[in-house]
Amino acid sequence: MSLRLPRRMQALGRPAVLAFGTGMLMAMGQAPASLWPVALAGLIGLTWLVSRAESPRLAALLGWAGGAGQFALALAWIVEPFFVDIGHDGWMAPFGMIGLAGGLALFWGLAGAFAGWAGGGPRRRALAFALALAAVELARGYVLTGFPWALPGHIWIGTPLMQVAALVGQYGLTLTTTLAAALPLLFPLGPGRALGALLAAAMLSGAGLWGAWRADAPLPPAPDAPQIRLVQPNAAQRLKWRRDMIPVFWERQLAYTAAPSDPPPDLVIWPETSVPFMLERAGDALAVISDTAGGRPVIAGIQRGAGWRTFNSLVVIGPGGALAGLYDKHHLVPFGEYIPMATVAAELGLKGLAADDVFGFAPGPGPRLLDLGSRLGKALPLICYEAVFPQDLRTAERPDWLVQITNDAWFGTWAGPYQHLALARLRAVEQGLPLLRAANTGVSAVIDAHGGIVDSLKLGRAGYLTAALPAALPETPYVRTGDWPVALVLLAGLVALVATRRRNSH
Repeated sequence: MSLRLPRRMQALGRPAVLAFGTGMLMAMGQAPASLWPVALAGLIGLTWLVSRAESPRLAALLGWAGGAGQFALALAWIVEPFFVDIGHDGWMAPFGMIGLAGGLALFWGLAGAFAGWAGGGPRRRALAFALALAAVELARGYVLTGFPWALPGHIWIGTPLMQVAALVGQYGLTLTTTLAAALPLLFPLGPGRALGALLAAAMLSGAGLWGAWRADAPLPPAPDAPQIRLVQPNAAQRLKWRRDMIPVFWERQLAYTAAPSDPPPDLVIWPETSVPFMLERAGDALAVISDTAGGRPVIAGIQRGAGWRTFNSLVVIGPGGALAGLYDKHHLVPFGEYIPMATVAAELGLKGLAADDVFGFAPGPGPRLLDLGSRLGKALPLICYEAVFPQDLRTAERPDWLVQITNDAWFGTWAGPYQHLALARLRAVEQGLPLLRAANTGVSAVIDAHGGIVDSLKLGRAGYLTAALPAALPETPYVRTGDWPVALVLLAGLVALVATRRRNSH
């Protein structure tokens, strides 16, 4: 006896499969593949499918399916943390993958539903989907603590178009991308479609030419720039906390810190949670680090406790092991560093993957600058995925540079670490500031204010590098305005679509 689906379900299934495929094409634009032409073709295909949907329900399904395809492939690395302790956590991997991809795709389904509801012909629905998709992607960066990873605008990282983020940020890049995909569909078939494609190409080319000009402009001279050393111990997560391996990684970091160079480093940076002791129980460990660095300051990741709370922290270690600066991570990873509704989770035996207990880490008070003295200036510290939230980098006082410490060993060795690096590059462009990144397993990098990688340590390699701190650029327009201009443009466009729909319906 063969099982046959109802005809209506079969009719819905075919376009949904096509939409899922367009989403997977879009994922190919994300690092490490970075195939933006493929991604743009996928977005055009999804926009076409949604614009042809016969009902808001079908448009919502197609939007959701496209998002599911995009996130299933782009964020496939999300299963890696569950494989660190596969016997304990491995069973959660498929649920994590399906839950994340399907959950994030709900935003895209909402965009599709709006496009279908906006009514009119396919051209109107194509425009509605372009605006709504950019709007829900902006919302995705804020709702439920936010997760602005694998945005359509991220396909331009590493290209001249990336520089547009200095003007309008990553959500402006996303709006540029969705409009470029919709433009060919906003004109009638025939010569009109060719005109739309030409306009899209002109828009992207113009932005790219401006970006190339900006990226090629020389940075301000820095003849006496401080020397910064990045330390990368390459501690695989499954080995990082093993009793027999802790001394190996500890000694490796000390050796890299003490390695001679000409000129010597003015500052040494260790990755996230690189000190294998709680701060309050570190004893002489901080003094050992300082002595190894020749009394020069060292930035290092460490965990610390305060009463019943535990923090994922960054410390600045001064001469003799004195604590010269402290920062507690404030933007924590849900289900990784803490569990929402922890009391209920405790009853189920769940705990955060990166935390020691079900209650996980406590959030710090918020962004703060580290004053490292007249030579090194003031740095804004970022721990791990805090670097994916541009809104958190807009502090009252502008820093001189950005420092990110991270442990990308959680993300595996395929896409995750490269995507994280790409987002750090975009933060440098938006802020017009250099960013120095110390990653446990890589990729550690010195990134200039144009988002260019000056020097780096390859993924999965132990080592260190010493490089001059790149110069900063003047404050960018994005620093001054944030996401408000893009949000207002999107709001105006969506309100106009709503208003014209009502007028046409009377």
